Amino acid sequence: MSSMNETGPNGNGLKLVYFAWVRERIGRSEEEIVLPREVRTVRDLLSWLKGRGEEYEMALEHDDVIRVAIDREHVGHDEAIAGAREIALFPPMTGG
Repeated sequence: MSSMNETGPNGNGLKLVYFAWVRERIGRSEEEIVLPREVRTVRDLLSWLKGRGEEYEMALEHDDVIRVAIDREHVGHDEAIAGAREIALFPPMTGG
């Protein structure tokens, strides 16, 4: 599907922000994207991102450990993304 025919949850672009080794593996700290209509949850987003290229596939290989925040609020992978303006992806935090 061409990106020109894709729409986000509200027909708008969405800002993705990447942190730590997720950022390093993808090779960018953030990007604006427009999602296909079928991407409705965080889990759908992670799956869709893995199909965008080798760097995404490598960064999200173990997507079950990826932490996610929608508009700066931590959410689970089953969370709906409709209305989101920003989604952040980051690896598990370690205490210390």
